[in-house]
Amino acid sequence: MADLFEDYPLGAPGTVWDEMFDAPGVPRADYDALHSTLRPLAGSDLRTRADVLARAFLDQGITFAFGGVERPFPLDIVPRIIAADQWRHVEAGVVQRVRALEAFLADVYGAGQVLADGIVPRRIVVTSAHFHREAAGIVPVNGVRVHVSGVDLIRDEQGAFRVLEDNVRIPSGVSYVMENRRAMAHVLPEVFAATKIQPVEEYPTMLLRALRASSGVDDPTVVVLTPGVHNSAYFEHALLAREMGVELVEGRDLICVGNEVSMRTTVGEQRVDVIYRRVDDEFLDPVQFRADSALGCAGLLNAARAGRVTIANAVGNGVADDKLLYTYVPDLIRYYLNEEPVLPNVETYRLDDPEVRAEVLGRLDELVLKPVDGSGGAGIVIGSAATEQQLAAVARRIEVDPRGWIAQREVKLSTVPTLVGDRLRPRHVDLRPFAVNDGSRISVLPGGLTRVALPEGALVVNSSQGGGSKDTWVISDVSAPIPMQREPEPEPTVVLAVHPDPGPGAGGAGQQQQQQQQQQGVAAC
Repeated sequence: MADLFEDYPLGAPGTVWDEMFDAPGVPRADYDALHSTLRPLAGSDLRTRADVLARAFLDQGITFAFGGVERPFPLDIVPRIIAADQWRHVEAGVVQRVRALEAFLADVYGAGQVLADGIVPRRIVVTSAHFHREAAGIVPVNGVRVHVSGVDLIRDEQGAFRVLEDNVRIPSGVSYVMENRRAMAHVLPEVFAATKIQPVEEYPTMLLRALRASSGVDDPTVVVLTPGVHNSAYFEHALLAREMGVELVEGRDLICVGNEVSMRTTVGEQRVDVIYRRVDDEFLDPVQFRADSALGCAGLLNAARAGRVTIANAVGNGVADDKLLYTYVPDLIRYYLNEEPVLPNVETYRLDDPEVRAEVLGRLDELVLKPVDGSGGAGIVIGSAATEQQLAAVARRIEVDPRGWIAQREVKLSTVPTLVGDRLRPRHVDLRPFAVNDGSRISVLPGGLTRVALPEGALVVNSSQGGGSKDTWVISDVSAPIPMQREPEPEPTVVLAVHPDPGPGAGGAGQQQQQQQQQQGVAAC
C-alpha cells in the first residue's frame, strides 16, 4: 500500500511554509496525531471519505455558484491545525484591527479628525467607491458599526501571520465553517477522538447576542435580509436565520413608514428592530442609492438615522475595505489605540504616488496587482503568472486610474496537505477569522474559514474563483473535555413572512432584473 505522503514535495527553507511538515517526513508537533492517523490509510479509503463529504454537502444544499452553476462547496478532507499559542496571537491581532477600524468609521462619518490630522489623506476617503456621504452623522445605538468582520490572513514564507485584506461590509463564509466541522466529525472520527479541538458551534449565539445588543430595546425583533434565492450565498443566509431562530426576509417583505420598519407576516405587520443585511449598500435603499433596486426597502437609511432600526453591518463600512485604505490601517492602530500592530500587513505599494507607480510599472512581473474595490478575487493579476498582454493591459489601467489599484509583494502562501487524486499534495491556503462585536466585547470564532487554492501552484483561494475550503482546528491547551459537535437542531417555530402578490403583469423583464440583482447584491467570498 502506497504512503499517502509519498514524494510529498517541500520547497527549500524560506521559500514556502508548509504547515504540516517541518522537514521531509517530519511533521510539526501539532500535526502529529493527524499525520499518524492519515499515514496508514489507503488513498482509495481517503478518497471514498472525501466523496461522502461532497455528496453530503450537495444533498444538504451546501453549494456555491461558480460559473453560473451550483456545485458542492469543495471541502478538503485534511484539516488545517493552528496551535493554541498561535491562535492567541491571531485573536489579539484581529481584535486590535477591529477596534481601530471601528474608531476610524465613527470618525470618518463623524468629526473627521483623522482627516484633519493628516493620518489619512481626505482624498483617499472621498474617492473611495464605498464611502457614502448618505451615512454621515448616523450614530449607532451602542456605537457598533462592525458587528461582524472577516480579516483575511496569510502565513508568509517564514510562517508569520500577515493581514491580506479587511472585510467589514458583508463578510461571508461562516456557514461553511460550521458545516465543515459537522461533516468532518463524521468522516474523521478517529482524529477527533485524539485531538482537543475548540468548538465553533456557538457562532449563531454570538451573532444573535451582538445583534440584540445593537437595538437599544428590551426584546428586539431581528431579521436576516437576503437578496434572494438566486444569490450565491443564499445557503448561508438561510442557515444563519434558522440557527438564530429569526426570520429570513427579502426587501419586498419589509415596509418603512414614518421611520418605522415592519415586516409582513401571516398575522399582520410586525415591527423590526435589527436588520442583519446581506445586501450591498447600493441595493439597500432605493431612495438613497440605486433607484432601480428590487432588493432593499425605501426609507431604511432614514429609519437608521432616526435610531428606529439598526442596520448590521452599518452602511458605509466599505470605505474601510478599500485596499488603498488598508495600507493606512497600521497608522490607524497607532493613532486611535496608541499600540503597535500585532499583525503586520503584506508589503504594499500605493500607486497614486507617481514615483512609486513608476517603480511598480517597471517590475509588474514580480508583483500582485489588485483593484482597490474588488472582492472575491476578481481582477487580481499575479505578475509572475501573467502573459505580456495581460501585464500591458493592467499597466494601461493603472495609468488611467492609479487610485484604483495597489501592488503587493507576491507572497508564497503557506501550504497544507490536500487530497489530489489518491495522494496528498501541498496547496496554498489563507485564513478568514470571523469576529463579532456586541459593544462590550469583540469575540473571535476559534478557527475561521481556511480557503485553499486547488490547482497546483495557484495563489487565488477565493471560492468565487474555484477555490475550496478546509476545516480549521484550533487546538486547546486546556486539559478539559472537548464539547461534542451537536447535531442540527429542529427548526424553531417562527412567524412566517408573506411575499405580497406581485399583481398582474409582474414577472417577465422585472423578474429577470430582480434575479440579476440578487446575483450582484452581495460581495463574493
